[in-house]
Amino acid sequence: MAKVSPAEYVRQVRLEAIKKVTWPTPREAGVTTLTVFTMIVLMALFFFVIDQIFAEVIQLILGLGG
Repeated sequence: MAKVSPAEYVRQVRLEAIKKVTWPTPREAGVTTLTVFTMIVLMALFFFVIDQIFAEVIQLILGLGG
């Protein structure tokens, strides 16, 4: 493996980031962000409902239900 100076390494990294990385358009980034936040909300609601069901079942089993 050839030794590369730190300055050359940084130059190569910048060149690769510019030429080889496919950056999303602002619209794609916005849609992806909205999708992620939507999934977070849906998963939070799902786990909340499951938690409430488990709590009710456990209270029923233990006889703690009102």
